[in-house]
Amino acid sequence: MRRAGAAPGRGGVAAAPAPALALFRADGAGRAGLAALRVGQAARRAAMEEKTKGAAIGAAVGLGVALVGIPAGICALGFTASGIAAGSVAAKMMSIAAIANNGGVAAGSTVAVLQSIGAAGFSLGAKIGLSSALGSLGATAGASLFEGKKPPGDKCK
Repeated sequence: MRRAGAAPGRGGVAAAPAPALALFRADGAGRAGLAALRVGQAARRAAMEEKTKGAAIGAAVGLGVALVGIPAGICALGFTASGIAAGSVAAKMMSIAAIANNGGVAAGSTVAVLQSIGAAGFSLGAKIGLSSALGSLGATAGASLFEGKKPPGDKCK
């Protein structure tokens, strides 16, 4: 009875592929090839670890920007919890919007939305959406920044 995958006329024993035989030759010459294979695998593993580390750092930065940086920036413009700060960029924006709309600020305009965010903060849905988008964007950017890094000890000639 012949085994599945065995070559006919060989007594049911499948022949080993040629590359495997080249690595394990009787004279030991294949050991250098095996060592080079192990070094290559270690270098790929180190590069993947660096890329993963970069993605984690980028995701953390993206989350920080979404949850802390954007609200801080809106507040720095002058859109505060107590209203628009006098003499700020927000006051100038509101003045321009009021002049353009015959004395009032239109609902849904940039000034109105920023004033709402400054007074009450982001809604839960906005926080989740911004965190997802900026976290993913940061992870992608971080991974691509670490993509071309060489592992320590790997010197190009």
